[in-house]
Amino acid sequence: MKLKIRYGDFLGQVRMRERRVSYNAVAAHDQKHRHRPRLRPRDVYRLVTPYVSSRLLEQLRAVIPITLFLVVFQHLALRAHVAGAVGVALGISAVILGLMLFMEGLKHGLMPFSENIGHLMPRHASYWGVLSVAFVLGAAATFAEPAIGALKAAGSLTDPVSARALYYLLNFRAGDVVLTVAASVGAAVIVSMLRFMQGWTMKRLILLVTLPCLALTVHLALDPALAPIIGFAWDCGAITTGPVTVPIVLALGIGVSAAAGSSENPLAGFGIVTLASLFPPFAVMLLGLFGTGDAASALAASPAAPAAALPVAGVAGGILAALRAIVPLALLLWLIQRLWLREPVRESNIILYGIALSVFGMMAFNAGLETGLSPLGVQAGGLLSGAFVGADGGSGLYPYGIGIAIVLLFALALGFGATLAEPALNAMGITVQNLTDGAFSKTTLVHAVAFGVGLGTALGVVKVIFNLPLALLLVPAYTVALLMTLLSREEYVNLAWDSAGVTTGPVTVPLVLAMGLGLGQAVDAHDGFGILAMASVGPIITVLAVGLRLQLGEWLQDRNVAWEST
Repeated sequence: MKLKIRYGDFLGQVRMRERRVSYNAVAAHDQKHRHRPRLRPRDVYRLVTPYVSSRLLEQLRAVIPITLFLVVFQHLALRAHVAGAVGVALGISAVILGLMLFMEGLKHGLMPFSENIGHLMPRHASYWGVLSVAFVLGAAATFAEPAIGALKAAGSLTDPVSARALYYLLNFRAGDVVLTVAASVGAAVIVSMLRFMQGWTMKRLILLVTLPCLALTVHLALDPALAPIIGFAWDCGAITTGPVTVPIVLALGIGVSAAAGSSENPLAGFGIVTLASLFPPFAVMLLGLFGTGDAASALAASPAAPAAALPVAGVAGGILAALRAIVPLALLLWLIQRLWLREPVRESNIILYGIALSVFGMMAFNAGLETGLSPLGVQAGGLLSGAFVGADGGSGLYPYGIGIAIVLLFALALGFGATLAEPALNAMGITVQNLTDGAFSKTTLVHAVAFGVGLGTALGVVKVIFNLPLALLLVPAYTVALLMTLLSREEYVNLAWDSAGVTTGPVTVPLVLAMGLGLGQAVDAHDGFGILAMASVGPIITVLAVGLRLQLGEWLQDRNVAWEST
């Protein structure tokens, strides 16, 4: 038998015995009496595998294809085996492990700091305070770049006779070179912040920065003693725009840009990497111009490079280098946020976990760079000359013309394939496709950049093989890029010039750098630098060409619509 009662009477009866308990009390009781679950090895495997596998797979895609390509080409085309294959394999494995840990640590440790600072600075800091912090962070991030170790280690592969000034810079003033590069990146970040706050166009900045760089390049090219510095200086621009500098600088720039106001240009956030890759060549060339006057006397007094200028070898050296690179940067970011901006650090445990991963990752990467990537690149570069000339100056493995063609095809394929494997480029392609509503598709961007890098790498190898002055290739290439820049729209200019910095990752840079230096030694060139410089200007031209094609298509479409309406 059903009994009908009023809902109010029901609530009154229920609440007579009701007892209110705070959720905090429940949570505290649960926390105190919770039993920690005992995980079996199978459970640990099931929890950890999805987390690790995706991150490991990303680095495998970036490292393994280019490594296998080098090994297979060396075995089939050059008919040579990899010397110390076991050590090289272990080194490559260390590189993969190190990059996986480093990138994961960067995402959880350093990036949250830089993103918070980028958003908070315009609201809490003065105009000059924003610029000062931007300079310090840009310079500090350069020291943490994994590929900066390849720059420090390049001195031992430079000829002290034919490239005396360059050898002096790399071996006797290596610390000054790194400081110069870091300071120039900091200055580039300042200009980028001013661009966001003042609304400057990227075209104007590119012209104001690139033209002095080209003028200084021509000036150094006219002096045979200083000409070898050109390739090294322009390669420094590629080395500095790596996985640490780019995210931190972009996070600062996006935060300042958002605080300064939105732009009608969907790609206005791009362009900051461009300046970070153009300032270092100019600064290093100035250092070479004014800082190598005593090179002759220094080399005469001490022909061998001083031990202090060379990187510390061994496990202890790798640990020390990693700590010096990561810990000061993390401490600086913490001081800025906590003491200057007076903002609490949220999720400090996760941030400490990320910083620890970054340190261990850089340790492994440094070890792998020394035992795996660099030896493999030097071997490949040294053996390339055997395709067209013998060790005793006689005939090579193939007729001269065919051997040269094989080497150039190898360089083209190496640049193209290494670029396709860059995770940063694929991420950039997705961003551009979304921002342009599909007008500039990811596939179009990735293939345009990859072809430009491959073509530039091949031209850089031509420079090394025939011992050509780099200015003879670099100045015309950048002149073409500047002319195309004047004809292109602002959004395509930002995208094209930024694509040059995104393609030079922590794997491509040391491998191509070592290959160029090994090839330079094999063909008795003055130096092996310049390949990265040409690989950087190539995608600028190809992406601008695609942008001009899209502009032309839009203009023709608008003209047809206008004719139909009339």
